[in-house]
Amino acid sequence: MPREAEPSLNERQFVLQALTENLRLDGREFDKYRPLELTFGDEYGVADVTLGKTRVLAKTSAEVTVPYVDRPLDGIFTIATELSPMTSPAFELNRPTETEVLLSRLIEKTVRRSGAMDTESLCLVAGQKCWSVRVDVHVLSHDGNLTDAACFAVVAALRHFRKPDTSMEGGVLTVYTPAEREPVPLSWLHSPFCVTWSFYGEEGEIALLDASWSEEQIRVGSCTISLNRHGEICQIAKLGGTPVEAVALLQCTNVALTKVKEFSTFLDKKLAEDAKRRDKGGLMAELSAENDR
Repeated sequence: MPREAEPSLNERQFVLQALTENLRLDGREFDKYRPLELTFGDEYGVADVTLGKTRVLAKTSAEVTVPYVDRPLDGIFTIATELSPMTSPAFELNRPTETEVLLSRLIEKTVRRSGAMDTESLCLVAGQKCWSVRVDVHVLSHDGNLTDAACFAVVAALRHFRKPDTSMEGGVLTVYTPAEREPVPLSWLHSPFCVTWSFYGEEGEIALLDASWSEEQIRVGSCTISLNRHGEICQIAKLGGTPVEAVALLQCTNVALTKVKEFSTFLDKKLAEDAKRRDKGGLMAELSAENDR
């Protein structure tokens, strides 16, 4: 299996020496993210997220299907990730690497298992028909911290998505096209985000937020904290590496909460801007005119 070129000994020593002097290669502070950009597509449910040089595209789709036998009152919600060779020489098609498996599991636990979306609202006919919502995550460029960028893209795509409206008359289910009825948003309960810390030093005493790829290659451990703006923790994933003191982990969690609130505010702003862009003299303008009269 192809492998990514590892940093040389001189590169490792240079980065570690800079960190001991409170310096990062890109000049950021230890608890700062790279510039975050979010662009929505022309279709509902398409989110393009750029975090520094890391770029992730998430696309949401929905179709009517049969619910699982053991959950007849719930819809189906799945997340699929794809890391292609275009992203990095270390990735191959149809051969999931450890990075891809961990990325998929972290996003799955953060978004799906935390109950961010009300899956019961996806049920159309109990035990017979339901919506199957799927989010495909495509990594277009990898320069570190895939988890945070991918999680943000998934949440943004789901909140931006609109599914066709439906009605039930006489036992017959009717799915309306966007021309017939305005599509409806998903039933969303809370917005969880991932915040990943990287640790350096012999005892992991140096903690960096949003590590770049060059910084990730020499870290001695990492920890991903998933939570929402209300401070509710969805998961804390410390997958091996050097042990970290409990006090340091609490400090990281407090900083993570601040970052999650910033993410949530940023996403709300982008969603409002997109809604305003799409509503050119439409329903909102009609309602405001009605109020003026």
